[in-house]
Amino acid sequence: LGTGTSFPFAINNSTGWIVVASELDREVVDFYSFGVEAQDQGTPAMASTASVSVTVLDVNDNSPEFTQREYGARLNEDAAVGTSVLTVSAIDRDANSIITYQISSGNTRNRFSITSQSGGGLISLALPLDYKLERQYLLTIAASDGTRQDTTQVTVNVTDANTHRPVFQSSHYTVNINEDRPVGTTVVVISATDEDTGENARITYLMEDSIPQFCIAAETGAITTQMELDYEDQVSYTLAITARDNGIPQKSDTTYLEILVSDVNDNAPQFLRHSYQGSIYEDVPAFTSVLQVSATDRDSGLNGRVFYTFQGGDDGDGDFIIESTSGIVRTLRRLDRENVPLYSLRAFAMDKGVPARRTPVEIQVTVLDVNDNPPVFERDEFDIFVEENSPIGLVVARITATDPDEGTNAQIMYQIVEGNIPEVFQLDIFSGELTALADLDYEAKAEYIMVVQATSAPLVSRATVHVRLRDANDNSPQLKNFEILFNNYITNRSSSFPGGIIGRIPAHDPDVSDHLTYAFEQGNELNLVLLDPHSGDLRLSPALDNNRPLEAVMRVSVSDGIHSATAQCTLRVTVITDEMLSNSITLRLADMSQERFLSPLLSRFLEGVAAVLATPRHRVVLFNIQTDTDVGPARILNVSLSALLPAAAPGTSRFFSSEELQERLYLNRSLLAATTAQRVLPFDDNVCLREPCENYMRCVSVLQFDSSAPFLASDTILFRPIHPVTGLRCRCPPGFTGDYCETEIDLCYSSPCGSNGRCRSREGGYTCECHEDFTGEHCELSARGGRCTPGVCRNGGTCLNLLVGGFRCQCPAGHYEKPFCTMSTRSFPPRSFLTFRGLRQRFHFTLGLTFATRERDGLLLYNGRFNERHDFVALEIVDEQLQLTFSAGETTTTVSPFVPGGVSDGQWHRVQLHYYNK
Repeated sequence: LGTGTSFPFAINNSTGWIVVASELDREVVDFYSFGVEAQDQGTPAMASTASVSVTVLDVNDNSPEFTQREYGARLNEDAAVGTSVLTVSAIDRDANSIITYQISSGNTRNRFSITSQSGGGLISLALPLDYKLERQYLLTIAASDGTRQDTTQVTVNVTDANTHRPVFQSSHYTVNINEDRPVGTTVVVISATDEDTGENARITYLMEDSIPQFCIAAETGAITTQMELDYEDQVSYTLAITARDNGIPQKSDTTYLEILVSDVNDNAPQFLRHSYQGSIYEDVPAFTSVLQVSATDRDSGLNGRVFYTFQGGDDGDGDFIIESTSGIVRTLRRLDRENVPLYSLRAFAMDKGVPARRTPVEIQVTVLDVNDNPPVFERDEFDIFVEENSPIGLVVARITATDPDEGTNAQIMYQIVEGNIPEVFQLDIFSGELTALADLDYEAKAEYIMVVQATSAPLVSRATVHVRLRDANDNSPQLKNFEILFNNYITNRSSSFPGGIIGRIPAHDPDVSDHLTYAFEQGNELNLVLLDPHSGDLRLSPALDNNRPLEAVMRVSVSDGIHSATAQCTLRVTVITDEMLSNSITLRLADMSQERFLSPLLSRFLEGVAAVLATPRHRVVLFNIQTDTDVGPARILNVSLSALLPAAAPGTSRFFSSEELQERLYLNRSLLAATTAQRVLPFDDNVCLREPCENYMRCVSVLQFDSSAPFLASDTILFRPIHPVTGLRCRCPPGFTGDYCETEIDLCYSSPCGSNGRCRSREGGYTCECHEDFTGEHCELSARGGRCTPGVCRNGGTCLNLLVGGFRCQCPAGHYEKPFCTMSTRSFPPRSFLTFRGLRQRFHFTLGLTFATRERDGLLLYNGRFNERHDFVALEIVDEQLQLTFSAGETTTTVSPFVPGGVSDGQWHRVQLHYYNK
């Protein structure tokens, strides 16, 4: 009865059993008291009540609980074993609960223990602590009622104890300090160590004795100067330094510091005099002493040891040295007063302190003069200009020299030592005035070159004096007769007519200052030659640009404004044709220039060539003069020419072939040299010499001609050259065929000699050997049935027609053979020879001859080039034996067959030479 909804008991209304209706908690309510009513089912119902008391018995259903989840404590490391640290406390709500405590973790090295005491757990120090090993412990404490438990964390911080005293590394220190260190300089930092921490390890430094020169920083132990030090007053100090910690109780250590004051170089050397002066002659040898300087130093040791130097000072550009220990100043090289008469030197006295101190001193050295310089002219060469025809006695110049020496050493005398013979000038011995003693004529001598001498005994010097006369117009112009030789090469390819200046009139005036004017007086009415009247330049009229030869004679005058001169000018125009050029040759003249050849040797040369060729001079055409540029320094002139045959019919032009010209002029070189006063060289190599064509192709040299060359000039001739330009072509020669001339043809296949002769095949052609009474190139002429034809009788024989038919040859006196005046045998007096056209075979030929002689040595046959080098064949008699020498390239081969008894026996011998190029 009287219970609420949360009442934990219920009663069975039928049986009266009281049961637990909800969970009981003794720790909340440990005793219940309530009433119970019993009621019947009657009407009216009857009831009765009773009081019920229920006591709740305890069971262990609550764990112990610490009053704090974390505990903290601080313990000094020197705490005694058994010292109580702190007490932890736990509460158990169960009745009659007994709580026990233990350290479950964190008890490093079992430093702590715990005991139950008065319901709590007392933590005590079980073993000594060491701050250096463990500075904090984190203990886990467990509280248990036997069944249930709770834990808490206990933090124990170990604090350091002042167990160590400060310690210096040494009981005695020694330091050095220079006496010149400024106030406030740190001498040394003295430090001690303390193995404690915190305040126990914080050290304070102090000096036991009060020494006013020094103080110590309490925190750092730095000892600094408070006053200037002076080595001379006190050389050392001893300080007692104490280091104290800030622990309780304080602990300390003491050491001793010895401070040694070092001497410094605080005194500079001092010279005995403020400056020094000396003198010396300029010609003394090197290392001569001049003077001595001296200095002292108040310092001692190295700081007071003095040496001398010019370094950093002035040694006269290296002309002087000073001995470092003695202070003696000496010359280092020869002096020259004329360059430097006075030296202002600057030397130093230095000690050997660190740093060294030095003191300068001024030294003056006067250089005394000796006569060591010759007089000096202003220039090595003097140019003096004097009007010609100046009066005798005129002072034309004053030539002087200077002498850098002094006094009597500088006195000078003058004289002419060279170039005044005959004596035309006089030089004053003292003043140097140059005076003319004779008439001065520019045309006789335009310049006098003399050597004058200036003497300052015993020394002399010389200079060259050029006295140049200024020209006056006192001479007439000079003009010789001259020719203009215009070789006009007419070609369809391009215009070659010279439209510009071809040269100038070769006039000369001995008066170089004169200005000449030029004019044609007569003969140039058609203006064939155009003349610049001021320069004398000549041009050809375009009217001459045709294919007609011309010769015109004109008269030219030249004037200098006062005097004049006239001369004859001959214009010769020669038409140069391709036929003339293709039949030309080039001769090589040794030691010859273009100007010298034109004047005066051209005329003699043409006469000499004409004489050798037996043709009139006007039939020799010289169209080119050109210096050979391929022979280095040798002066060789190439002269190109062609010549008409002497027997050419009037109005016709038939030229000597190039080969014939070469052979004739080459074989008559000595005659040509004698008549022309010129040395003719062997002909140059032909461009085909190296056989550039393949197979049997024949190389043919081709000349092209350049007509754009300018006129050449001498003092009497203006010459227009036509320059040959050599080229080559490869052609199939007669007797060869094929695309590359690789097949040789036997040209006798067509029987060209007919039935009157026998055909002999040879390279490039054939030869007909005629039967008796037949002659001609193809044996076509019969002496019995034919008639006379030109040339049928050889060697000047006369042909006579016979009435009965045929003809006969009347031969001139001599060893000519009938019927056609041929000559197959000939004798030779000493130093004579016979020439034939040269062999042109390149691949094969057969040559035979029969000879008789008693000469031990002689030349039988030579076939080769005109310059006597390789590519030749020579058949000779050497020591009565035959010898063949030949060359087909760069090397020469000699073959000597042996004939018993030799071939110089007067008997007939036959030799046959066969050549075949495989």
